[in-house]
Amino acid sequence: MAPVELRPATGSDGAAVADVYLRSYDAALPSVRRAHSDDEVRDFFTYVVVPRGGTWLAQAAGEPVGMMVLEGDELSQLYLAPEWRGHGIGDRFVALAKEHRPQGLSLWTFQVNAPAHRFYARHGFTEAERTDGSGNEEREPDVRFVWRPGAQAPGG
Repeated sequence: MAPVELRPATGSDGAAVADVYLRSYDAALPSVRRAHSDDEVRDFFTYVVVPRGGTWLAQAAGEPVGMMVLEGDELSQLYLAPEWRGHGIGDRFVALAKEHRPQGLSLWTFQVNAPAHRFYARHGFTEAERTDGSGNEEREPDVRFVWRPGAQAPGG
């Protein structure tokens, strides 16, 4: 596999970021209804998310293979192209997020996304809260995880 570069997304990366999000979401969360159409997602990433900053893109041989968005102390998005899972890109993104937010991070993930729960726990995130999903657009029960520097991961 080609080497993977992580870099800040630029204005021309909106479609690539959206593509990774769409492919990853649909592969990882087939039981969770997306709240927006493909075109709405592409417009949101192109005209809102990427322009406001904090978006990172992973590329291999010029192709988008992952994306991450940091908004304040929230890791608000981390998605990998399905065929690139298990190659350390998510680990690199989390390390980058911690480097940029050394005071701590939080994130939300759906309760049904057990692989994400294991991934974030492995990186020292702990469960802080569960909701019934009434506060998210998908109306899907979710979990908030937090990471604080110096906190020990369970079993660590």
